[in-house]
Amino acid sequence: MYKIDRQENRITKLEQKTFSELKFKEREHLQEWIANNPSSLGEELLIIQKEFSGFNDTNERLDLLAIDKAGNLVIIENKLDDSGKDVTWQTIKYASYCSSLTKQEITKIFQDYLGSKGDAKEKLSEFFDGKEYDEILLNQGLNSQRLIMVAAKFRKEVTSSVLWLMNFKMKIQCFKVTPYELNNQLFLNIEQILPTKDTEDFTISMASKAQEENEVFETLKNRHKVRLKFWEQFIGISNQKSNVFSNNSPTKENWIATGLGISGITLYVSISRNYCACGISINKGNKELNKEIFGILYKNKDEIEKDFGDKLTWDNMEGNKTSAIYTKMEGVNYFDGSDWEKINDFLIVSSTKLDKAIKEPMKKLSKYLKDKK
Repeated sequence: MYKIDRQENRITKLEQKTFSELKFKEREHLQEWIANNPSSLGEELLIIQKEFSGFNDTNERLDLLAIDKAGNLVIIENKLDDSGKDVTWQTIKYASYCSSLTKQEITKIFQDYLGSKGDAKEKLSEFFDGKEYDEILLNQGLNSQRLIMVAAKFRKEVTSSVLWLMNFKMKIQCFKVTPYELNNQLFLNIEQILPTKDTEDFTISMASKAQEENEVFETLKNRHKVRLKFWEQFIGISNQKSNVFSNNSPTKENWIATGLGISGITLYVSISRNYCACGISINKGNKELNKEIFGILYKNKDEIEKDFGDKLTWDNMEGNKTSAIYTKMEGVNYFDGSDWEKINDFLIVSSTKLDKAIKEPMKKLSKYLKDKK
C-alpha cells in the first residue's frame, strides 16, 4: 500500500506491520473496530451482541453476532496475526448453535446488548428501513446463517476448508486485515479474500422455529389482504374529498405516497396496529442532501405549522439517511374495522392540510435546488 503525494507527484510505501508489534489485541481493538463500524466488512450490518455465550450445554462464545439486511444471522470470528488452524470449525459450530434461534430469542439477545440505550424492536425496525417489527423475518430457513472470518493471515488449512465448504453452498467470507504505518500514522486495510457463497445450515432443534415461520407467513398473508381492502376504501373516500392520492392504487404495503414535485420527497399516509400517520418523507439517496433539505424546511417551521393548523413532529433522524415531518394519531388499529372511519378522517384531513401547507415551501426549495446545480 502506498500514500499518494499530489504536490510532488510521488508515492510513498506504507510499512506493513503486525498487530502484535503494535500491541493491538483481538478483543480490545480489532473486535471493537468492527463492532463500531460493521460497514467496514462491505455491507450494512447490525451488531446485536458481543462475546455471545448464550448456547446450551457449552461455555463457548462467539466474537460478534450481527444481522444483515436480509434478516440472516451473521457470525463474525476475529483473529489477529494468525487465523489458527481451527477457526473454520469454530465458526461452523457457532453457526450451528445459532441456527435454532427464534425471532423472539434474537430480539432478547439484542435487547440485552443494548441495555438501557434503546429498544431492540425499534432499532430493528429502523435497520429494516421502517418496516413494522411484526413483519420482520429473522434467521429464516435452512440457509440463513452466514460466517465471516477476519484475520491478518489465513493458514492453508483454513482457506482450503473454506473453499471446500463453498462447494456445499455455505455463505462464508474471509477478510484479511493488515495494519500499516507511515510517520507514526496507523492505517488498516480490510480486504475480502474469499467471496460470499450460498450456504446450507447446521441446525439444532428447528421444530419451534418452523412453527414460528408458518405463523408469521399466515399472519403476513392475512395482513396484506386487510391492507389491500383498507386502501381500496380509503382511496375511494379520499378521492371524493381531495385529489392528493388520486393517482394512487391500493397496495398491500402499510403506506401509500404521492410526489411533491421534487424527486425523493413525498407526502405519505401510513397505518399500523397502534397508530396512523401522515407526513413528508425526505429520501433523495444522499444523507447530506437529505439533512440539508430538512434544515431548509425547518426554517419555515412556523409558517408550515400555521398553514397546517397544528404542531408537527420534525424528525431529522440523526444517524439515518432519511428525515421526516409528520403527525400521527395513536390508539387506532387498521385490523379493527370499527377504527377505519377515524383513520380515514384523520388521514384525509391531515394529508389535505399538509399538501396545502407545504406547497409554497416546496416551490422555494425547488428553486434553491435548481440554482444549486
